[in-house]
Amino acid sequence: MKIDIWSDFVCPFCYIGKRHIEEATKGMEDITIEYHSFQLDPTAPEKYDGAMKEYFAENKGMSADQAESMIQQVTSMANNAGLDFHYETVQHGNTVKPHRLFQYAKTLNKGNEFMEAAKEAYFIRGQWLNDNDTLLELAEKIGLNKEKSAEVIESADYLDAMNEDIVTAQQIGVQGVPFFVIDGKYGISGAQPVESFKQILTEIKTKAE
Repeated sequence: MKIDIWSDFVCPFCYIGKRHIEEATKGMEDITIEYHSFQLDPTAPEKYDGAMKEYFAENKGMSADQAESMIQQVTSMANNAGLDFHYETVQHGNTVKPHRLFQYAKTLNKGNEFMEAAKEAYFIRGQWLNDNDTLLELAEKIGLNKEKSAEVIESADYLDAMNEDIVTAQQIGVQGVPFFVIDGKYGISGAQPVESFKQILTEIKTKAE
């Protein structure tokens, strides 16, 4: 079974959904997971100068209190998935640069590892994903060549690969992430609960047999 997942590094539900699908597929044989690039906010600045509740209030049409409440709810969901989010230290920004490095990592079968490392850096460790040193640290962490990674970071390499993923997402009707496609046929939107994922995957597997 092939599971394609469109995801953005700064998307909290993408990280939660990642944990849910990992838990749902535990013990299942012949599962291949491939991640694809998606940008929730292509117009985001390289670095947002402010707290995340301010960003949400400015960009999501909500009050500061509503933004704070949403952050608390998302943090609670993350905790239930075993993730320790720290929104108070999150450094938000555009994700083109990390997506390009992710696409390079994919060519070496390290895409899934980079996706995990970058999400952890953003949500848990409060690292800025447009910082070259941070990206090189992530590259080295998953075993990428430092010199080649630096070349990618400082160029426009792999921008086409990132855009191809985004165009494909648009073609299949993806409007938000995470978005899961099972065996190229079945689409699932959002960070579904673990049991829901299990049920859906079991049904699809049964149909295929």
